[in-house]
Amino acid sequence: MRIVVALGGNALLRRGQPLTAQAQRENVREAARALAPIAEGNELVITHGNGPQVGLLALQGAAYKPDELFPLDILGAETEGMIGYMIEQELGNLLPFERPFACLLTMIEIDPSDAAFKNPTKFIGPVYEKAEAQRLASENDWSIKQDGDKWRRVVPSPMPKHIFESRPIQWLLEKDTVVICAGGGGIPTMYDAENNLQGIEAVIDKDFASELLARELKADLYIMATDADGVYLDYGKPNARRIKQAGLSEIGKYEFPAGSMGPKVEAACMFAKLTGKSAAIGGLSDLPGIINGDAGTTISANISGIEFHT
Repeated sequence: MRIVVALGGNALLRRGQPLTAQAQRENVREAARALAPIAEGNELVITHGNGPQVGLLALQGAAYKPDELFPLDILGAETEGMIGYMIEQELGNLLPFERPFACLLTMIEIDPSDAAFKNPTKFIGPVYEKAEAQRLASENDWSIKQDGDKWRRVVPSPMPKHIFESRPIQWLLEKDTVVICAGGGGIPTMYDAENNLQGIEAVIDKDFASELLARELKADLYIMATDADGVYLDYGKPNARRIKQAGLSEIGKYEFPAGSMGPKVEAACMFAKLTGKSAAIGGLSDLPGIINGDAGTTISANISGIEFHT
């Protein structure tokens, strides 16, 4: 089976942990233990988040030359290499030596007319007091928005249009290579007026980028591994119920928080609708059970109604 697994940010850094190489390595090692059992006997593609890592690199760059900040596409490329290296090494320590690995920098095309450019919403980088945020916005041509009692930079989050490395990834999978790619939603790129490809100041949602990747690779299953054991109705309430499986029409009746499960459910529905296959959301440690349908939440165009875990 060909499986695409999108690792949530918890696989790299848990809330409250220091953003050190040691902490990230320990979390990646734990993620590798969960991935290893499903790597054997399957074609495996791994994607991952990179938000905290990009934020740290931006701070480091600002400390070096505040007036010459590195653009987001460059920071994305740097973090793809760093995180991919850790995943490849830790998973390679668990799988047979003969199993090949490849970590690919992945450029993803977006549409310059995407509506997201008119309304930047993706928070990035550190928080500031309002006056400092306004000064930085003026000096660097940033968009800023309030985040709690502080202010932060916001950038567009356009939908992915095309993954340039799909063919090389396909070739590697045909040679049984475990591929790590599209980290942090991939490197956002677009064509300019002269038809030259260039990086842009944007962040592509990881779950949507991974969904497009799964579709272009004709994956049999798309899994979003997170710190939750599935999708819940009435989450946090006494009557909370975890969905075991749901059809598109049924799950479409419900709304999920935009800052957490919303994009994941939307990406799962998109994959299921456009491929006729299944997508799943669940805990990283439950990956074997998710594949077997015994854990997590499965969304499929071939399921009628909704079923809850008991």
